[in-house]
Amino acid sequence: MSKPGTTKPAARWQPRVVAGKRAAAASGPTTEMTGWGSYPVVRGRELRSENLEAITRGAVLTRGLARAYGDASLPPPGEHTVAASPLADRLLSFDRSTGRVRVEAGFPLMRLNRLSLPRGWFTPVTPGTHFVTVGGMVASDIHGKNHHVAGCFGEHVTALKMRVAEGSVIECGDGDHELFRATLGGMGLTGHILEVEFQMSRVPTPWIWEESEQLDCFEKVLERLEEAGRDWPFTVCWSDFLVTGERAGRALLNKGRWATAEEAPAGEPKWRSAPTLPFYLPSWALQTWMMRIGNWLNYSYHGPAVRRHITHPETFFYPLDVIREWNRVYGRRGFTQHQAVLPAPHTHRRHEQYLRLLHDNRAKVFLSVVKDCGEEGKGMISFPKRGVSYALDIPIDNDTQKIVDRLNDFVVAEGGRIYLAKDAFTRPEHFRAMDPRLEKWNELRRRWDPDCRLRSALSVRVLGDPA
Repeated sequence: MSKPGTTKPAARWQPRVVAGKRAAAASGPTTEMTGWGSYPVVRGRELRSENLEAITRGAVLTRGLARAYGDASLPPPGEHTVAASPLADRLLSFDRSTGRVRVEAGFPLMRLNRLSLPRGWFTPVTPGTHFVTVGGMVASDIHGKNHHVAGCFGEHVTALKMRVAEGSVIECGDGDHELFRATLGGMGLTGHILEVEFQMSRVPTPWIWEESEQLDCFEKVLERLEEAGRDWPFTVCWSDFLVTGERAGRALLNKGRWATAEEAPAGEPKWRSAPTLPFYLPSWALQTWMMRIGNWLNYSYHGPAVRRHITHPETFFYPLDVIREWNRVYGRRGFTQHQAVLPAPHTHRRHEQYLRLLHDNRAKVFLSVVKDCGEEGKGMISFPKRGVSYALDIPIDNDTQKIVDRLNDFVVAEGGRIYLAKDAFTRPEHFRAMDPRLEKWNELRRRWDPDCRLRSALSVRVLGDPA
C-alpha cells in the first residue's frame, strides 16, 4: 500500500495528446454556483481545462456536471476554487473483448452508453440520469435499479488515478489501497479523481424487456417489490405519497431485463434529442393539488392489467431526462431530495410508519421512487444497505428543515441512513448517529489530508470541516 506523500507510477495510463482538443479555460471571477436542487447557492470560482491533473493543484474540490442535488459539489464558504472536470472527457482505453474501460473523470455516462451499447456492453450500474460524469459516479458511488443484484458502481471499479491533498498523483486499486475504498462514496473529499478504470457488463441486445403492474396500496408495493427482486435484475416503484387513506402509497412497479436476440427489434435504438426547459418557472407555478392530479392520471392511465413490452433503454433507465433542466419546474426556491434506506425486512412495521410520518407531517412529496437495496458494498461510507430505499423530492419552503429533521429522527431510530449526494438539510448529529463507519473513514481521510485542504459546502455543514 502506498503511504501518504508517495507517488505510485501510472505511466501506462497517462492521457495521450489529442490534436485540436479544446484549450484550457482561464479562471474568471467568482460566480454563483448551485447543485441540481438549486439550493443552496454559494459563490466560487470554477477552473475548466482538458488537463484535469493541472487544475486540481490547489482546488478544494472537483466538480462534474453538478447533478448532486444539494451542496456536495459546491465549494465551502469563502469563494474557493473548484476544478471542473467536463473538459477532461477522453476515453483512454476500451477492450471490446473483455469490457474493461479506462476514462478520464469528466467522461459523461451518456457518451459511454452511446459508444458501448452498439458493441454489446453497458455500464454495470447506472443512476436515474445519464447526464453525470464517471468521476461523479465514483465519488457518489451511485446505485440503480439493479442494486439488489449488482451493488453500487464501486463494486465494478478496478483502479483510480487520483491527486491527493498534498499534491501527489497516485494509482490505487482495491487490492492494495484503503484510500480506494474510502473514495468510493467519499463525495470527492479523499482526493481529486483524475481517471477511472472499471468493468462493463455484457448485454445480449441493446433493448429492454419491461413488465409493469399497478399496485393499489403500500403493503402490496413492499410485498411485490421484494418478490420481483428475486426474478428481475432491474426493479423500481413510482409511488404516490400524496394520496391518503387506504390507497396511500399506491404505485406502479416496473421490472426489466435485457431483451434476448429473439425478442429484440431489428436494429439499434436511436438515441433521442430532448427539449430543454429554457427558464425557471415561478415558484408558485407547481402546487400540491397539481401533483395530486398528475399522480392520479399517471396511475390511472396504466390501468389494472400487467403490461409487457420491449422498450428503449433511455426510456427505461432515464425517464426524467426526457426534458433537460427539468429541475427548473420547482422555480428558484429549489427542491431537496431526502433519500433514505430503511433496513430489511420489507414486512417490518417501520415501512408503514415511515409513510404515516410523511402524512402526519404533511410532507409535500412531489415525486417518490422506491427501490430494493442489496448488501452493503466495499465503499467505506457508501449509502446503500440491505433494505428499501425511499427517494422523495420535496419543494423547499419554510417547513423543509422541520420535515427533514423529523424524517432523520426516524431514520436514526430505525437503523437507516441517508444519501449525501442528494442531501441539503441533514444536521451533523443526525449523520453521525446514522453511520458508525464514519469514524474510521474520518480517520483515514485525516491521515491523507491532515490540513483539510479538500472540502466542500457539504463537508463544512455535515462533517464540521473549517470554512
